[in-house]
Order: sequence, then C-alpha cells, then structure tokens
Amino acid sequence: MEHRSLEPSVMEMIFTFKGPTDIRATLEYLMTLFPRKLFNDSLPQIVMKHQLYSIHNDKTLVDKELNKLRERGELLMFQLGFDTDAFGLVFTADYKAKVLAGEDGRPTRATVERFLEKLLSPCTELSFSKDKMLKEFLFTDSEITQLVKSGVLTVRDAGSWWLSIPNSGKFTKYFIQGRKAVLGMVKKSKYSEVLKAELEERRTTSHVKFHMKYHIHDIVGAELVQSIPTTSGTLLRCVES
Repeated sequence: MEHRSLEPSVMEMIFTFKGPTDIRATLEYLMTLFPRKLFNDSLPQIVMKHQLYSIHNDKTLVDKELNKLRERGELLMFQLGFDTDAFGLVFTADYKAKVLAGEDGRPTRATVERFLEKLLSPCTELSFSKDKMLKEFLFTDSEITQLVKSGVLTVRDAGSWWLSIPNSGKFTKYFIQGRKAVLGMVKKSKYSEVLKAELEERRTTSHVKFHMKYHIHDIVGAELVQSIPTTSGTLLRCVES
C-alpha cells in the first residue's frame, strides 16, 4: 500500500508547528521510518501505538482516533507480546497484501484467505476465542492449526489466540535491541541527557537497525525519557528508574 511520501523532516515540521489531530497522517509519517528493506519487504509497516504519543500529547484523542480507523476497517492492532502495553499498528490493506504474498504456493493459502475475508470486515479485536473461531467464523480445529502455522494467529492460552503478524519475531527482536542501545546512548551522555537533534545525527551501532527517529519516537512515547523544550531545542533526559 502506498502512503504519502513526504520527507520525514518535512512531516516533522508540520507536526511541530501546526500540531494537527490527523492521526492517519501521523501514522503515515511514522511508517516512512519503518525499515522495509531490513525485512526484504516481507513485513507490513509497523508502528507502535505509543509512538504516536511522542507527537500528540492527548493520549485519549489518539486512542479515540485510532479506534475510528479500526472501526472503519482501515487499521489493525496487535498485541506484540514483549510487553502488556506493546501494541503494533498496521494498515489493513498492507497487512492483507503481505500475508497473502507470504502464502503464495502454500497449502494453507485458502484457509488464510478465508480467515482474512472474515477478519477484515472490519476487525477491532486483538484475540479470538475457540468458540468464536468454531461457531462464528466456522473454522475446524485443523484449519485453526493451519492459521497458527501460517502465523496469522498465535496461541494466547488454552482456548484463545492472538491475531498476529507472520514473521514479526525479527521485528520485535530488533526493536527491543535498538531501544536498549538508544536508551544507553542517552544514559551515557553527560547528566544522562542529550539534545534530540544531536541524538538523531548520532552514528548508530550494529545494535540499531532501525531509523534513529523511529527509536526516538518509541522512547519518548513510552515515557522512558522526558522530552524537555529548551532554547537549544528539545532535550531528552533519562527517566529515573
């Protein structure tokens, strides 16, 4: 799915000076920072819900607008498993395209296609009970096993499954690794604080595989650092743990 291809810096200026409440535009900007090539373009572009909080201070407004996009069937949300508050956001069309591309030539394709048809009309749930899968979606036990095998579902507990993004394990690994490395850079700076503009320009280590701005939106939105306006620009300061 093609999104607006404004330069990240231009998009940032729009948000900094105009502060729009267009959550879709914010999502599209954050998705320009997603490293598609790193995953051979096999993953949909993933944005973490809390990254939007780094741009919009009103969390209630963000959540409300995200819910509208989900209710309209434009957006899907996923529990990514490494943290109870870690929710990934993906545009529905992008998710469908990547899942089906990954299913090419596989025996599970027909089952996955049927699941997507039922799921994407529209889906506001993060998980599905066995009852719903069998009685409402009309899948057999063996078809549910196929869906788990294909990666669109992962086991939540004995009687339910999370909706999931196939092959997203590598994304989660690199995301956590990068977060730790970028936080480490802030902590090692004098007084455990650094100007945001300076951090954006830092040379990254092999532990940081994503765009530095992607990680900065993460640590600010997750409140792992404080974002303090100064005359020299935004200062990022480590939160005392």
